[in-house]
Amino acid sequence: MTRWSEENIADQTGRTVLVTGANSGLGLRTAEVLAGKGARVLLACRSAERGAKALEHVRAAAAGAAPELIPLDLSELASVRAAAVSVREHTGDALDVLVNNAGVMATARGRTADGFELQFGTNHLGHAALTWLLLPALRGGQHARVVTLSSIAAVGARIDLEDPNSDHRRYNPATAYGQSKLANQVFAVELDRRLRAAGDDVLSVAAHPGYTATGLGSGMARSYSNAVVRSVIAGGHRIGEALFAQNVRQGALPQLYAATADDVTGGDYIAPGGLGGLRGSPVKTRPLSAARDESLGSALWDVTAKLTGVTPDPA
Repeated sequence: MTRWSEENIADQTGRTVLVTGANSGLGLRTAEVLAGKGARVLLACRSAERGAKALEHVRAAAAGAAPELIPLDLSELASVRAAAVSVREHTGDALDVLVNNAGVMATARGRTADGFELQFGTNHLGHAALTWLLLPALRGGQHARVVTLSSIAAVGARIDLEDPNSDHRRYNPATAYGQSKLANQVFAVELDRRLRAAGDDVLSVAAHPGYTATGLGSGMARSYSNAVVRSVIAGGHRIGEALFAQNVRQGALPQLYAATADDVTGGDYIAPGGLGGLRGSPVKTRPLSAARDESLGSALWDVTAKLTGVTPDPA
């Protein structure tokens, strides 16, 4: 079987793509590759300075329409709403691909502008709200699809629907991160389930990059106050990356496959195919059992709508 790579991506001329967190890592690589294949790429970034630098990189790689910058802070629902309005105006309600890539990882306890636990609020709630708000534009696209980035950290995680923001339990950075990435996957599958039930043409797909050296993992060490613990975690992270991690170019392939491959269908989960999903060329794999649980998907959908105040569509 031939290994899938960037060379397999067809010409993307005429397609418009929004990539969240496009200022660095997997998001920047995804934006560069798709722009190089002819797509018009919108870079959704929180930092204006870092976004401007990323825009220059993507502009240099672009083979078609000039890339554009969209201000977006996923940890602030007002910013999410403003970004959605901006995207709809920029695209004339014709968006072909939304890549929900941005995220924070294993941070110290923190809160979003709206009071949500930082990782759940940013990684899941912000992206869910953005997706719902952009559905009219996606419906105006051609063979549109939503790609939501999960993580291998979702394995073994659980979603506490009664206390998703860790208000009444001890906060653990890794546990909170796992919950947020499982929520990403559950949401992606539930969204596709509802799109299919509504007879919609938009596809919802999940992907994960395996163990990729993006720099996000270093935040786990900083989230602990004890210096000895920080040192041990940081050392283990460096060793792990040296032994097992793949580079960003390879790590971006699952989401690029999910965004462009002709054989992708709604509800698919794209992941590295080697070494327990840690690395390798992208392949289709089965979503986690929790993601396939319709009762969990429906419950998360309702909780998300209640917390964000965004009316889900399709309902």
